[in-house]
Amino acid sequence: MKIYGGDKKLTTNITSEEIRHLALLCRVAMTDDEVELMRDQMSNILDAVGVLNRVDSAGVEPTAHSVDLVSVMREDTAEPSLPTEDILDIVPSRDDSFVKVRAVLE
Repeated sequence: MKIYGGDKKLTTNITSEEIRHLALLCRVAMTDDEVELMRDQMSNILDAVGVLNRVDSAGVEPTAHSVDLVSVMREDTAEPSLPTEDILDIVPSRDDSFVKVRAVLE
């Protein structure tokens, strides 16, 4: 893959052999027409992403989201559980100190 650019328009040239190699790694069968189409599309995608390399991001704090998000979920805190005997007293079926359930897999 050769990338041409500088201050000019960024152009990424991906070869058909590179697309075939990617298809092989991904285990995707592609016809010759599909390889050529994918080559053009991948070049366009990489050109669009390459524009980001020209953006001056010095002094910009990294973020996970572009806007501030506040979680509506409560904090996950450990709390004491109910006593085992209290739980076992209300289950429909038990075997000693275990809850007895119908088999899911046979």
